[in-house]
Amino acid sequence: MKHTLKEIFHSPKFVIGFSILLAILAVTIFYPMIVTTDPLQIIGMGTFFEPGIYVNVFDGLGSKMYTLDIDEATENRIASKLGDEERLAMEEWLLDFGIPQEEIDIEDTEKLMELWENNYDPTLRFDGMTSARRKYFVRLDASLEGILETEGVTIAVENEETNELEEKDFIEQNDYVNISNVANVRVLPLGTDNFGRDMLTELISATGTSLKIGFIAGSIATLIGLTLGLMAGYIGGLVDDIIMFFTNLFTVIPSFVLLVLISYSIGQEQRGAVTVAVVIGFTSWVWTTRAVRAQVISLRNRDHVNLSKLSGHSIAHIIVIDILPYIASYVVMALILQISSGILAEAGLSILGLGPKTTEVPTLGLMMNWAMIYSAHIMGKWWAYFPVIVTIALVSFSMNLMNTGLDQVFNPALRE
Repeated sequence: MKHTLKEIFHSPKFVIGFSILLAILAVTIFYPMIVTTDPLQIIGMGTFFEPGIYVNVFDGLGSKMYTLDIDEATENRIASKLGDEERLAMEEWLLDFGIPQEEIDIEDTEKLMELWENNYDPTLRFDGMTSARRKYFVRLDASLEGILETEGVTIAVENEETNELEEKDFIEQNDYVNISNVANVRVLPLGTDNFGRDMLTELISATGTSLKIGFIAGSIATLIGLTLGLMAGYIGGLVDDIIMFFTNLFTVIPSFVLLVLISYSIGQEQRGAVTVAVVIGFTSWVWTTRAVRAQVISLRNRDHVNLSKLSGHSIAHIIVIDILPYIASYVVMALILQISSGILAEAGLSILGLGPKTTEVPTLGLMMNWAMIYSAHIMGKWWAYFPVIVTIALVSFSMNLMNTGLDQVFNPALRE
């Protein structure tokens, strides 16, 4: 056993795959201990907040102000609102309005803004302009208000007695606050999803749930496949015929179609994470049964098995003691593949809307489903779906890499 483990952990492919999976497991275990908020808690009053550091404006105004004279501050302020995309959009509108091309210089900010302020009319709608495009220009115009101002802003409050605004504070354009002095700061490395939930917290929780589903589904499928394969391969005869009849029957019926039909018939209210895992497990045992049966058939006439028969040992004893240890490595590899397949099956079901209940726990498939429903891929909100795809790929890649490493260790034909 010690020698076998030494060989396994000398396999570079297994070590890399195991390290990736171990790192993912560590994050799913320790992150919730540090960040204890509910992964489905809505923190953003809006959809798809971009990744970044969010500072409470109210607390920022009450913090100590520092004056910094930074040369590129004005340029950065203008560039944040008037980038290349906005300049091209303004040029498009001005050309449709009738301004000659030679009079428009999108690189000259002051001249471009002058043309825009003198000519833009939010009520105009040119031929071929959609409502969405017109609303975009309205939003663009609102965002450009005061972009070239050099003065600061006045903060005023309403006097309760006179109902008039009174100046409370004045903020210069070169006033700054130290973020460490602001009471409420929230870091959202992956922004928020369509419901305004922290994507990172949700992603880590979803990864843990999907791994749980994969493990349960993989264990059930492997256990069923192992049991039936051992019985069919060793006992043979009528038992083999019956088991292979049902195995062939399930082989003809696509397992994913069967999985979809069963999940749909259960109903969403009854589809918890464990229920979905059990359903996946009970529809994924076929190939394991066939593979184990083939292995057992090659072993049942070996000398040590015949000797055990002559010794009067029971069928159960022969299968467990004399056959199972010889296919244990194959069973482990089958389990790894079944876990990976279970995770992918859950993702496929959830994308179709047939995954676990959406109000209980997030899964990787559910997160993909939400991103698709709310058109994150169309609107360019990459943080709502790309990290999920990467996580699914990493989990599957790590398990397949582990399986390849084990195969090289236990398969003499693949040893270098």
